[in-house]
Amino acid sequence: MTRILRVVAAAIAFTGMFAATSALPRETYPERPIRLVVPVPPGGSLNLYTRYLAQKLTESLGQQVVVDNRAGANGIIGADLVAKAAPDGYTLLMGASPTLGVNPTLYAGKVPYDPLHDFTPITLVAKGPSALASNPGVPVKSIKELIAYAKANPGKLNYGTSGTGSGNHLMGEMLKAAAGIDIVHVPYSGGGPALVALLAREIDLMITPPPTFIPHYRAGRLRILAVSSAKRSPAIPDVPAIAELFPGFESTIWYCVVAPRGLPQPIVKKLHAALTAVLTSAEFRERLAADAVVAESSTPEELTAFIKSEIPKFAKVIRQAGIRPD
Repeated sequence: MTRILRVVAAAIAFTGMFAATSALPRETYPERPIRLVVPVPPGGSLNLYTRYLAQKLTESLGQQVVVDNRAGANGIIGADLVAKAAPDGYTLLMGASPTLGVNPTLYAGKVPYDPLHDFTPITLVAKGPSALASNPGVPVKSIKELIAYAKANPGKLNYGTSGTGSGNHLMGEMLKAAAGIDIVHVPYSGGGPALVALLAREIDLMITPPPTFIPHYRAGRLRILAVSSAKRSPAIPDVPAIAELFPGFESTIWYCVVAPRGLPQPIVKKLHAALTAVLTSAEFRERLAADAVVAESSTPEELTAFIKSEIPKFAKVIRQAGIRPD
């Protein structure tokens, strides 16, 4: 019996030593560079925010955080890459409303990942409105005048966005439904080409986040008619919110950080703490506020609940408007 007890004790000691050794990488995480995947092309506000986050995380974690742009298929390519990566904390995704909220419905049956089951949530990062702008050739100077003109001229006006199924496209369809107007959607391969078309007066209207418009708005090259947030944006306080005409109207684009499913809790906690420190800093908040975007952190549980609530909202708009992928 004594011999058996000695063998059992040795086995327990060995197991404990193995467990301690296995836990060691988590305790010393990170030990090598971290890849933060952005599922959109380089350029644009999301890339700016992500690179700022990466810089601050590099400083706090002691390892380089590398931004990796993996664009394509409305964010599906980048998101799928992360979903299939090892859950070791070295591959993260800067998720966004199209990637995790819109795609499950827009590409029903064709999305290779489940936004609620194939990722480990870390934190919400920010929320921001879309803005509606017109070129100076359109005979309207306010959202009220636009709605009146569109009703008097159904199908005459068009609006450009960064693509079919984008958050900006959905905002346009929400406005059409709320106001009872008929304006034609013109999808582009990105916000840049759409802006060029707007400034060249090839399209009448455009919907995109305010930072794209603000310099041209202040220079008088276009008019910003409204924002899609529940209230006016402090960055452009003279521009009304659509909710002032249609109470309850709100359409926001949001960003978050997630990891592959199964990420160990010690790593989740370390990443969450590092990210929260950046997101709650005055410097980061002021940086985003200048672009009419609100920095907003969350717990992993809150992020899961938020994404779960957003999917049916987007689904309703997609189905009512009959939106189909290109």
